[in-house]
Amino acid sequence: MAPGDQHFDAPAGQALRSDAERNRERIIAAARTVFARDGLNASMASVAREAGVGIATMFRRFPTKAELVDAVFIDRMNAYADAVTAALDDPDPWHGFVGYVETACAMQAADYGFADVLTTTFPAAKALERRRNEAYEGMVELIGRAKATGRLREDFDPSDLVLIHMANAGVVNATGDAAPDAWRRVVALLIQSFETPVRGSLPASPKHDALYKAMLRPGPAGVAAPESGA
Repeated sequence: MAPGDQHFDAPAGQALRSDAERNRERIIAAARTVFARDGLNASMASVAREAGVGIATMFRRFPTKAELVDAVFIDRMNAYADAVTAALDDPDPWHGFVGYVETACAMQAADYGFADVLTTTFPAAKALERRRNEAYEGMVELIGRAKATGRLREDFDPSDLVLIHMANAGVVNATGDAAPDAWRRVVALLIQSFETPVRGSLPASPKHDALYKAMLRPGPAGVAAPESGA
């Protein structure tokens, strides 16, 4: 050490906090990679392997998958909510509505994990669910505006948005890399079916409680419930 140089070790508590934060960021980055590739069916153990941390460290940072999903996808949910805001700002409500549907479905196609997120509800993921609810309220307003223009069919229901995302997620997950743009045709067919003049009536939309129950499914690797650390 050169004369006059001084070296101070970081306090033990500070070092531990720094290590914990590095581990947390490493886990989030790994989860983004794993969920985008494999969807929410990916296990917590596979995320831990990708992050290069032990499973015990994983569960200290994120005791449940819902908490990990909250941390990983809040930025994408913010972008989703921003897409709704942009749609509301469009002077042509029908154009805004179509733009929103295309943008949201493109986000699902780009990230298998987010494709699942838009069709699953996570009561424990508070930030994620708050932004989802804000986006939904905005879409209810946009649907009303689009109907008022006469372009969106009158029997379109807000629950149909959930069905759109479920249908798109199924196409995205089924076609994968073999036909990565197949979802675009499906979405175009759906949009054309929403526009007036209509060619026939629709069956009744699912009840809100039934649709919420479907989205609450334990589904992908126990997302709606804590996963065992074994």
